[in-house]
Amino acid sequence: MSSFVSDPRDFYQVQNPPPGTAIEPTELEISQGFAKGPNPDPLPKLFQPLKVRGLLAKNRIWLSPMCMYSAQDGFATDFHLSHYSQFAMRGAGLVMVEATGVLPEGRISPNCLGIWKDDHIDGLRRIVNHMHKYGTIAAIQIGHGGRKGSTIPLQLYGTRDSMRSTVEEGGWPDNVYGPSAIAYDDLHNMPKEMTIDQIDIVRQAFIDGARRADQAGFDVIEIHSAHGYLMFEFLSPLSNHRTDNYGGSFENRTRLLLEIVRGIREILPQNKPLFVRISSTDWVEGGWTGDDTVNLSKLLLDAGVDFIDCSSAGNDPRQKIPLSPGYQVQFAERVKKEVPGMLSGAVGLITTSELAGKVVENGSADAVFLGREFLRNPSYVYSAAHEMGINIKWNNQYERGRQKTKYSFV
Repeated sequence: MSSFVSDPRDFYQVQNPPPGTAIEPTELEISQGFAKGPNPDPLPKLFQPLKVRGLLAKNRIWLSPMCMYSAQDGFATDFHLSHYSQFAMRGAGLVMVEATGVLPEGRISPNCLGIWKDDHIDGLRRIVNHMHKYGTIAAIQIGHGGRKGSTIPLQLYGTRDSMRSTVEEGGWPDNVYGPSAIAYDDLHNMPKEMTIDQIDIVRQAFIDGARRADQAGFDVIEIHSAHGYLMFEFLSPLSNHRTDNYGGSFENRTRLLLEIVRGIREILPQNKPLFVRISSTDWVEGGWTGDDTVNLSKLLLDAGVDFIDCSSAGNDPRQKIPLSPGYQVQFAERVKKEVPGMLSGAVGLITTSELAGKVVENGSADAVFLGREFLRNPSYVYSAAHEMGINIKWNNQYERGRQKTKYSFV
């Protein structure tokens, strides 16, 4: 029962328990067809809670960060409120806001979200507050596009012979930089090699971005160190040809990420988790490998990271990716098994409830991140539970849409 509030414009339905939470059905619910029968015993791990530092996720089905290209000057809009809220309303255990630039030139495109100034906080806080009404963990991925910055948004893909965004379109082609002056390919901008002063600025920008994310109320901050963007550009020997303390050896190439992690951990509340998304391999000979990911994960654990979000690729057009359902699960499994104490998440072509459940049940990962499948089916959590014969809480307003096992007038 929802309590009335002093200002009716602030009224919302109290969700108790939150949608996406496994609950034992009553005999009446079973008889009326709202549940197939009692929940399986033991409950499949996909719908068991997961403790991450000071948080408890209600299930292990999480929204992966995906660029929406729907911002101007980095500000969140009503689109972002409605977009992220739909997954919270429908039971996702964690919702990760898209890659959000820690500097204006840290965005991937001119239409990406930003967190480089305090003015961005209020719009993001509005999204967080709404997600929290549904008991969902609100997470944000902060990042820097590096040499893949100042590119066109998704809706322009295939409309021109370049990925470069011009000044007239809000781009910054003359301020694209990376660890080395090596372009991703001929369609992207040629980056300038970063100076030590620029490295210092970027490091502080990540720390300041995490502080703003914390002030906006996010429960989890994830550092984007994947897919060929700046942090991964430093990690991979394919994109990092520096000869100073930030290039060359494994120790040097991982230095900046570890400095950023330690700086963020210092300013975050101790109960707030810190995630890192990594491209677990370049899929290119001579590049970053799964072994590197395991070794880095050990260092990240010591530095205060709680969770490795295991993706891959995106740093070199020569990549040969063996695409198949769950093709990246192997990397999450290695981190989970070879780095005791570190949690891991699997992502990539996980679409069916059968595969999602298997990944978590077998101990290959602690949670699954879904991206495109959530876009196709925002009610994926509800659908998966129904397919697995698990009764979960629906959000109050959508209860009438629950799948039934037999017809009734209720």
